[in-house]
Amino acid sequence: MDRMTEPTTDQRLVKGARSRAAIARHAADVASVDGLDGLSIGKLAADLGISKSGIATLFGSKEALQLAAVRAAREVFVTTIIEPGMREPRGITRVRALVGRWLDYVTEPVFPGGCFRAATLAEFDSRQGPVRDALAADHAEWLALLDKQIRYAADAGELPGRDAETLAFEIAAVVTAANTARQLGDDAGVSTARTIISRLLGDPAS
Repeated sequence: MDRMTEPTTDQRLVKGARSRAAIARHAADVASVDGLDGLSIGKLAADLGISKSGIATLFGSKEALQLAAVRAAREVFVTTIIEPGMREPRGITRVRALVGRWLDYVTEPVFPGGCFRAATLAEFDSRQGPVRDALAADHAEWLALLDKQIRYAADAGELPGRDAETLAFEIAAVVTAANTARQLGDDAGVSTARTIISRLLGDPAS
């Protein structure tokens, strides 16, 4: 009997994991526009053509759904920006690849509301709790990675006289501004952000 029931159990687990992943990914799309507080089990159910009880069973609470959306957005960020960027040679080439992909991520948005991190950090930065902690940790880890890659470039003499932590902060501020410009339809602002980034990274063509 055990051998006969194991495959069915495994299939249910796989189906459940796939359903959670699909719902979390759509939740990230919705949150990029409506905010994490704007997530509604009813809206997600209607969008995806599934029952509200099914979503409630998979996630249990709105907070769990919000955290799943944060994780799903993080996975997209890693796949779209970090993984391909880290395949580039260490130094300024890698830094430019990471930052360039980050700019593309906000100017040719993967999420309908633009940069998920920019939208949700602004929503939760003054709050306390697991959702805010997850967003803050994700942001801090990304800036730490960028800082580290800038340090490699500085140590190689490719970014002379630049403080890595300060430069990472400046880049983040400009990319966030580019995201706002893109969402407002301000093409000139996006272009200005690209020019500033090029100058920060010592692009001789800027």
